[in-house]
Amino acid sequence: MIALEPEFVRPQDGCEKQDCELRAAERWLRRNASRFPAGSLTLLGDDLYCHQPFCELVLAQHCHFVFTCKPDSHPALYQAIDLLTKAGGVAEASQRRWNGRSYEIWRYRYALRVPLRADIQPLYVNWCEVTITDEATGELLYRNAWATDHALTESGLHDFVMVARTRWKSENENNNVLKNYGYHLEHNFGHGQQHLALVLVLLNLLAFLFHTVLDLGDEEYRRVRAELAARQTFFHDVQALTRYLYFESWQALINFMFTRLELDTDSPSPPRKRAKRRS
Repeated sequence: MIALEPEFVRPQDGCEKQDCELRAAERWLRRNASRFPAGSLTLLGDDLYCHQPFCELVLAQHCHFVFTCKPDSHPALYQAIDLLTKAGGVAEASQRRWNGRSYEIWRYRYALRVPLRADIQPLYVNWCEVTITDEATGELLYRNAWATDHALTESGLHDFVMVARTRWKSENENNNVLKNYGYHLEHNFGHGQQHLALVLVLLNLLAFLFHTVLDLGDEEYRRVRAELAARQTFFHDVQALTRYLYFESWQALINFMFTRLELDTDSPSPPRKRAKRRS
């Protein structure tokens, strides 16, 4: 997980309305979408983002979207789904899948070109719902639905749902790491006189970005991190070493740790740990 440049929720100059998550997302998209090849970026988001103006902005920036779509906030779309269901226009499919412990039944319902809202010029989206139950007990394990501009086919439903559900990776591999594993982002920095809190948050994100890049491209850093295992142990060691010793550069510090840990340069590099799956 690579952290991208953030857009903060904060009052904007010359704007009387209170700022919000959605307006911040619009600013981020306008500023950053052009950095990616057209059609290469798919935005994942919760139901907050699944409304016509924002979806149209995503498409205008040559991006794709997969947004959670709830019945309470999309009555027109679900009325269309109900009518299509009665007319046989909602396709269904099911799969029996092994999760490593037991078998699950994945049931899909999907429809193409349904209106996102009641409007004379609605945005037409594709819709997919998945229901996952335990085969042995019938227990409901997971249920959700999404609106998207991506094409949906029966053969691609599982891949689509797996992509739609990966928003947890951002929470697990980015937000939770910053909060709980040595970056102290959970602390209240306060607002300071001007932009102190934003600067401190940005420094946290930059540190996390640098460490991610090092983990991807620096063999000695990877070996040191793997040997120390816990991220907090690594940070504590760095803090202790730099309290008493002077290093000319970051690389000199990593070389020192690598040498003192007596890591073998000829042994194969340990594989990076994979994040645990969550719903």
